[in-house]
This record gives sequence, C-alpha cells and structure tokens, in this order.
Amino acid sequence: MTTDLIKQIKETVMNNVPESAKVTSVDIEGPEVAIYTKNPRAFFENENLVAKVAFELKKRVNIRTDKSLLMEADLAEKKIKELVPAEADIRKIDFNPAFSEVVIESMKPGLVIGKEGVTSKSIILETGWVPNIIRSPTSPSEILNGIRHHLSKYSAERKKILQATAEKIYRNPANPNKWVRITALGSFREVGRSAMLVETQDTRVLLDCGINPANNEEPFPILEALRYPVQEIDAVIISHAHLDHAGFLPYLFKLGYKGPVYCTPPTRDLMALLQFDFIDVFVKEGKEPPYSERDVKEMIKYCIPREYREVTDIAPDMRLTFHNAAHILGSASVHLHIGEGAHNLVYSADLKYGFTRLFNNIDINYPRLETLILESTYAGKGEMPDRQYSEDALINIIRETVTNGGNVLIPVFSVGRAQEIMLVIEEYYRRGSLEAKVFIDGMTKEASAIHTAYPEYLRKSVQRRILQNDSPFTSELFQLANHKNRQEIIDNGGAVILASSGMLTGGASVDYFHRMAADPKNTMIFVGYQSEGSMGRKIQGGVKTIPVMENGRAKALDIKMRVETVEGFSGHSFRNELLAYLRTLNPKPKRVLVNHGDSTVEFAKFISNRFRINTTAPRNLDALRLR
Repeated sequence: MTTDLIKQIKETVMNNVPESAKVTSVDIEGPEVAIYTKNPRAFFENENLVAKVAFELKKRVNIRTDKSLLMEADLAEKKIKELVPAEADIRKIDFNPAFSEVVIESMKPGLVIGKEGVTSKSIILETGWVPNIIRSPTSPSEILNGIRHHLSKYSAERKKILQATAEKIYRNPANPNKWVRITALGSFREVGRSAMLVETQDTRVLLDCGINPANNEEPFPILEALRYPVQEIDAVIISHAHLDHAGFLPYLFKLGYKGPVYCTPPTRDLMALLQFDFIDVFVKEGKEPPYSERDVKEMIKYCIPREYREVTDIAPDMRLTFHNAAHILGSASVHLHIGEGAHNLVYSADLKYGFTRLFNNIDINYPRLETLILESTYAGKGEMPDRQYSEDALINIIRETVTNGGNVLIPVFSVGRAQEIMLVIEEYYRRGSLEAKVFIDGMTKEASAIHTAYPEYLRKSVQRRILQNDSPFTSELFQLANHKNRQEIIDNGGAVILASSGMLTGGASVDYFHRMAADPKNTMIFVGYQSEGSMGRKIQGGVKTIPVMENGRAKALDIKMRVETVEGFSGHSFRNELLAYLRTLNPKPKRVLVNHGDSTVEFAKFISNRFRINTTAPRNLDALRLR
C-alpha cells in the first residue's frame, strides 16, 4: 500500500527534477529517497539539483542509474580497475543489482572518489553502477568481511525490508500527539541490561536492548512487561555496541521482530562481533545461549546505519538524531524529536565528558531538549584522576612487574578500553619509556581492525596515523595470542597481556587469571568498571580465594598475584564530569531521569538541589508520562 505521504514525496521529487534527467522511478527505501535515472550526467552537471531535492524533502537523497544502463559485472569490474589508480589498493568489489550499486572496498577510498568526485562519476557514466566506497581495515577482519558479504548477499531482501520500513515511517499522519510516555525495562537503579520503551499513541520505539553479564539472576531486560507482541514495535535504536546496551537485540528477532534497527555504522559491526562472542562463551561453558548466530545475521539485515547529526524520520511522529557520546567507537547519545515539537528527549547513554586518546570531544549541543535520561555509572566517584598521573601509574606498575620477572594481566573490554590502553602503551613504547612484550588476546584484534575501518570516528591524531598507514593498533609492539600459546607466554615471563572480558565474566581474561593468580610475581591491573556481582568486582574488593572448576570438580584458587586498580581510563564520566556535562549542555533540560548506576537516587537528589531541575531516579518497570 502506497501512503499519501509517500505519494507526496514522489511528487515533490518529480516537481523539482527536469525532464532531461530522465527519471524512471522514485523509490522510498526506509528513511531515504532513491531516484533512478537514465541520465545521471544531468545531476552531475547541476550539483545543486540533489541538494535542492534533499532540502525540499528534508531527507537523504541517493541518485541511482536505471537498470537498463548497468554494464555486465565482469566487464564493469575490469573498467573500474582501469579508472581507479592502482595506489587506491582496491581489496574487493561487489555488485548489488537491487540498488544499482557497486561496493568498492579500498585502502585509500579518496583515490576511488577522485578530486571533486571525478573518478566516482566516471565509474557511474562508464559502467552505470553507482559506487558505494568503503574503507578496508588496516589488518584483516573476519567479522567485517562476513558482515559486508552478508549485506551484499542479501541486498535484494534488504531493499524489500527498506521499502516495508518506509511504509511504516510514512504511514498516514496520526493525530497530534496528546501524550508521550517512557517505560523502564532495564538499567534503572542498576548498571546493565539497558532497555526503555518510548511511546506515543501511535508509535512504539525501544531504546537499547542489553544484558547484564554479571547478574545470573536477572540478566535480561524485562520484555515481558510489554503489553503486545514485539512485532508491534516500530523501531529499535541502539546507542552503542557494548553488550549491556545491545547484547539482547538478536533475541527480539528470535521472537519475530521484523523492524528497523537504527545505529551508527561502527555500532552495527561491533555489536555483531560482541554478540557472536557472547554466543561462543555460552557454548564453551556448556550453556544454551538465548539466541543463535542465525538471529544475529537476521538482525544485521535490518540495520539502518545513520551518521552523527543526521536527522532521520523513524515514524510519522518521531525523528532521530545521533550525537557523538565519546564512549566507544560509534557510540551515540540519542535525540528524539517527538511530534511537531511536542517533546524532545535526549538519552545520553554511556558518555565520556573529558579527555580520551581515542575520540574527539562529546557533542553537547541540541536544537531542543525537554527531558534528559542521564547515565550515572561513575556518579558515586567524585574526581576523575589526573590522566597523566594514571598513565604514569599504569606504566610504572608494568615496569615493576616485568623487572621482577612477572607477567601483567590487564582485563579489558575488547571494544573501547582495549584500544585506549593500547594507545597509552604504544605511546610510551615509541618514546622509549617502556620495554615489554605485549600480547593481545580475545576479541581485541578484531575490534581494533574495525576501528581502522572507521578512522573518521576517531580523534584527529589517531585518524591521521591510520590514513598514513601508521595505525597504532598494528604496531610491531603488539603480538597476537590465543589459547594455544597462553601458557608459553606466561612461562617465558615479562609479558603484558590485554585480554577480554574486562570484568572477568568469561573469555580469555578468565583463563589467564586462573593460570596466573597463584604467582605473587604476577600483577593484574583493573582499568575499567567492575559491575556488582562480577568476579572482577569481588577480586577488586579484596577476595583472596575464588572457587573454580577443574576437570569437572570445584576447587579453591588462592589469589596471590598483586591486584591493582588504575582509574582514569574509563569511557564513562566521573561525578565531576557528569556535572560539567549538565552545566554545559545546551539547551538545559527541564527534567532529568537518572539511570545506569549504583547511586542513582542520591545523584538525582544532588542534581535537583544543585541545578534546580526536576530530577528523579525511576525504578525498573516504572512508566513516566513525559507529556
């Protein structure tokens, strides 16, 4: 069924494009508009034409060639390689006929585009195929290859998904919004399993769908509180890839959800990586995972990536904009413009207001803001330690341990904290201030490779190095490790080991800990948040004996290794940083809902007294009327 709004969009396009452009069809693909033409040159010769149409529609507009112009794939590939300089280092070419698109993966995408787009335009004019130019990672990535192959393989199905999504987005307008409500389904008065439902009388949107890997009793969001099947959810928005925000999303697809998932491009790739690993950990522990790899792959097909500050219609009465949250690669705070200005909601998600070697500063400017949902993971901690002091402390502990013949284990979150610590260690190594053998184990290698595929999301200094083929993540300093050589690495001594998971809830870090714990020469350094109930939190708190399974029997493991915590590397904000964020946020919110923390009630009272803003700390299952 074609709605009145879709008809209006198509009419607007035709009214703004001259007949000489020879437009053969206008397709609405999710939130985007695709114009198919037999004369792409008409759009090249009038560069303002696409901008004019996009301005009129307030949507992203893609120009595609009519299928009658498409050259046979093998001939087109040959022609593309003739047109693109060899220095571009093309790694892969895939053709997606459903979108009249050729995906060109290159080490130097700028050379595929050419000066002022001359090369990419030549590809279109000479082959008919419209290039989608993407960056190849600086080191091989199985997960990235798999995702990109999957998207290409199912391009025809994805087009149908996008068209079905468009029918929902541009269904006939509803009545003016009379109410807006949010329901807490997880992460309120706790850390983990983030999930909340935003509703109007016509739209249902789920913000995040995470797990709490450290809580065996209540690990999943309270989806049973939904009063309708998941198929009736209009959209899911994922703020970032960490499991406590995206780890349960494939379960929705297992239940039958067939709707869009909005996230940034890096979030799509990283959350798939973490979800596949989540399944793997369950299987290795002899447990039944809540969803399968098939569910993850199904989820990928429904992802609609959006860039920072790109305004996107996701329902007749709701627009979405992502803003840089500086937490991990692609992490975002979520701005929802509900109704025609009826209400503006910002979900901060996890944010970093302060220095990080990985990312540019957080985005604090919004067009409008009435309600803020604010994370408070570290609200109970006052001042963030001086960064230079933290870096020096980390390096000094490593030096002391290595000098004494011991090994250093640093449990890290494979996405975010691992790369931050790698940048610190690599910097000291380049300065000549550190001599050590550094090993990377777990998912960190794959996660780091994905970082190099999206340098535009990284701090300018790191971005520059990646573009100059000097990625810090592929430095000669870092050696790869796996389950086969772990004991050899430990026996040789003098090793620094970065292994996931960061809270010792599974993965390589737990195996290293079991092997290293009894030797007092070894050191374990915690550099990230340890959730209540996790093994990391218990050890950090001073526990000296941990029960472990060995050959099917439980035994006590004595912890004799040195245990240190070095704060200052967190991707979260400490209390003083959260308060600075609130002070500088523009505009100021009229209401704050505090979530994702262990001290939310106290912090909400403090904000209320300090800023004179209506602030509360809801409980899970609370429903609040925002308007």
